[in-house]
Amino acid sequence: MGVHGEEQCPFHDLGWAQIGGWVAVLGAVLVGALMAGVFLRKTRTKPVGKKKQGGGVVSVGDADGGVRSDGDLDAIIVGAGVAGSALACTLGKDGRRVLVLERDLSEPDRIVGELLQPGGYLKLLELGLKDCLEGIDAQRVVGYALFKEGRDAKVGYPLEGYGDDIAGRSFHNGRFIMKMREKAASIPQVKLEQATVLGLIENEGVVTGVRYRTPDGQEQEAKAPLTFVCDGCFSNLRRKLCEPKVDVPSCFVGLVLENCELPYSSHGHVVLADPSPILLYPISSTEVRCLVDVPGQKVPSIGNGDMAKHLRTVVAPQLPGQIQSSFLAAIEKGNIRSMPNKTMPALPRPTPGALLMGDAFNMRHPLTGGGMTVALSDIVLLRDMLRPLSSFHDAQSLCDYLQAFYTRRKPVAATINTLAGALYKVFCDSPDLAMKEMRQACFDYLSIGGVFSSGPVALLSGLNPRPLSLVVHFFAVAVYGVGRLLVPFPSPSRVWIGARLLRGAANIIFPIIKAEGVRQMFFPNMVPAYYKAPPAEE
Repeated sequence: MGVHGEEQCPFHDLGWAQIGGWVAVLGAVLVGALMAGVFLRKTRTKPVGKKKQGGGVVSVGDADGGVRSDGDLDAIIVGAGVAGSALACTLGKDGRRVLVLERDLSEPDRIVGELLQPGGYLKLLELGLKDCLEGIDAQRVVGYALFKEGRDAKVGYPLEGYGDDIAGRSFHNGRFIMKMREKAASIPQVKLEQATVLGLIENEGVVTGVRYRTPDGQEQEAKAPLTFVCDGCFSNLRRKLCEPKVDVPSCFVGLVLENCELPYSSHGHVVLADPSPILLYPISSTEVRCLVDVPGQKVPSIGNGDMAKHLRTVVAPQLPGQIQSSFLAAIEKGNIRSMPNKTMPALPRPTPGALLMGDAFNMRHPLTGGGMTVALSDIVLLRDMLRPLSSFHDAQSLCDYLQAFYTRRKPVAATINTLAGALYKVFCDSPDLAMKEMRQACFDYLSIGGVFSSGPVALLSGLNPRPLSLVVHFFAVAVYGVGRLLVPFPSPSRVWIGARLLRGAANIIFPIIKAEGVRQMFFPNMVPAYYKAPPAEE
């Protein structure tokens, strides 16, 4: 790891970076606990009783909802993206008869979903899907390089002890998905079809299948005891199955840089630009993906040239020098694309016969590339929970049992979600001096090395998704920022900025944690649903 540039924070000048880091960690434990108590007291609301499920929910048996088509299906999967295809492979290999319905089976062309963190790669191996990364020119990613105002810091993934093959992977999203679909279609128990799903079929509160339209315009139905909705961030079906609190904090503007040599090979690059971060990472041996974050829901018009002008005049000068020529060439070539960055906490509405998965269920800001890691982790957990069941026919009992899934997934998913949301807010430039100091403190903290870089990167990569570790490191950054302000002379104005910095840090992370669920995130084994046992087989 290296840090370059003339301007150093006071801790670096004093040679006390490690001492300052450990003091910050210890201070973070105290400050975080104190501020958490204050926040929770201020935001405490009246308890809300459990909602009654509408209708008379019945168990689906062979005489009633168990009437199925397509050769007695065990499950229907809506959507054949990363989550849907991986789930189809997993269920199919376990002997389940699965129908997968995908609106468009041609190769997707997306500007996100191109970076698989090491934690996600481990889950891919666990699912036996490693070969889906072969033959698509996927690139190894071993860490990140951060750039800020002429300085840079390289931080690697803590991969010691994992084996030489373990690292992140970056690739063309469409190529990866096509390999996953081919893998799923090669399994005899899996049937993959192109069709547009129109809606869910319900029988007295139980989802028993789907209605869909084939490419030739015919409307048909398919029935199965369990339907998985994996139709992505633009899902039309999620409203029935969850509380869709979707937010759009920003948009990504994407370009492909050709024959661009990044400052650090095999690394993702994050430029802490004004007003928000810029990401770069290789997606093939000759191409680099560049994602420019634009805060808010509107971006300059691509059609009339405003976006190209913005990229040339505002964004390009903030990039490292050796990247700028490739970036400008990509602008001239055109093919500038944008997409909204959506966030949505997992707020399931348990429904017998159906389950949400992937981005249809839970989204976080894509800054950290954690989406596929969360989805694959969910599938591993779900696979292990469903394996003891010989069938999915008892819809109500299965629905009760899967309450444990929602609880057991929380520590991993919520850690990755919270980190993504918090980092995005910290990495965005702000007119507030306190938040500027927080941003600088984050850069300097990661630059220290040792546990101060490996700890946060282990969280980001999905290798160590521990919520408590996340909170400690986050407040350690805040306390470290206060230390930068108070050393060597704690003037009244610096003390005031430090106090505002701590308050700002709390206002960033605690609302995200509250949305995820405090008890589910930190103490899942205290939630009764955690201990749900598989329904008894008759």
